[in-house]
Amino acid sequence: MNTIEALEREHMRFDMPKFKAGDTVRVHVRIIEGEKERTQIFQGAVLRIQRGTTNASFIVRKISEGIGVERIFPLYSPAIDRIEVVNEGKVRQGRIYYLRNLKGKAARIKGKNSWE
Repeated sequence: MNTIEALEREHMRFDMPKFKAGDTVRVHVRIIEGEKERTQIFQGAVLRIQRGTTNASFIVRKISEGIGVERIFPLYSPAIDRIEVVNEGKVRQGRIYYLRNLKGKAARIKGKNSWE
């Protein structure tokens, strides 16, 4: 292992759960407003996960008042307090960008243990 990989491993977090595209996650993000700090929750479907060492990231999409909102999170960011997997989705692709064009009931993702 070279020195760059050793430095990157120091900044990685190993308390993150395993999740993939299609899963519904709840991301707890620490927000600093002036001198106060609070935790904001961003819950939505994971569109993509980009693997890597310290440059790993994932995109979460949610619908807020009828408008789609996407946010890119660095996986090992110190601003992320924790990540909870709410529901595992059953999708056939690793990147589900097609959700951007769907609306209403068509934009739902089937659950992992769905019999339908």
